[in-house]
Amino acid sequence: MRPRDDCLFFDAFQAALAGDAAALEPWLRWPASEISVYRNTITSGAVDALAATFSTVQLMTGEEWFRAAARDFTREDPPSDPALLVYGTNFPDWLESFPPASDTLYLAGIARLDWLWWESWAAADAPLLDAAALAGLPPDRLNDVTLGLHPTFRLASFPISIPSLWLAYQSPMRNEPHQLLDAPERMLFIRTGPHVQSHLVDSTTFVFLEALQRGASILAAAESALAADPECSLPHILTGGIALGLFTGITEIKDLTA
Repeated sequence: MRPRDDCLFFDAFQAALAGDAAALEPWLRWPASEISVYRNTITSGAVDALAATFSTVQLMTGEEWFRAAARDFTREDPPSDPALLVYGTNFPDWLESFPPASDTLYLAGIARLDWLWWESWAAADAPLLDAAALAGLPPDRLNDVTLGLHPTFRLASFPISIPSLWLAYQSPMRNEPHQLLDAPERMLFIRTGPHVQSHLVDSTTFVFLEALQRGASILAAAESALAADPECSLPHILTGGIALGLFTGITEIKDLTA
């Protein structure tokens, strides 16, 4: 086949896997309905990938329920990349509107945390900030630079205690009763070596880190944290972040906007 024909063939093959078997008929010597064996194989692989990524959701719902839901999801949102490592980014939003999950609305939040954990685990490594470089930064430079966040860093906030519920299911004591509280919670993930760490963070630390995520200067991020809580300890936030390995270096703001 010529390059253009190759593109048409693979487009038709993907359409057939999604259910439009007739799209592939011009290229076949056998009934297009037999494409189902490929579709079933791909669906099985996609469901396995979702089970690996959203392991906490599966723990909470049970394997049978989860795999049935995952099959429904793959029919609506089939893989578009052979690398199933990146498959599932839309699953949390899909789960939020999935009718059988309507009485467990927290499942979508649990799925979002599973996905952030997975992203943190899969992200690239990077050198860490030398604490001495930050300590030696002149105060008049704080509005000109920001702190680079590690590629494995992920941050999330919820209006109820979904992070605590997620953490409870990472414990061998996961079968103990756990009550969702109507109180905001925030969580960060960071990978150190092969292990992803998960930490609940207070509101001012969250505000500071979220500002850095948006590319704010160190000074602007500090002002945001102080606006959220005038009594917060910025040195504590910074030293805690350095200890966790959240920062990779000091970057000029102009370099980010160039």
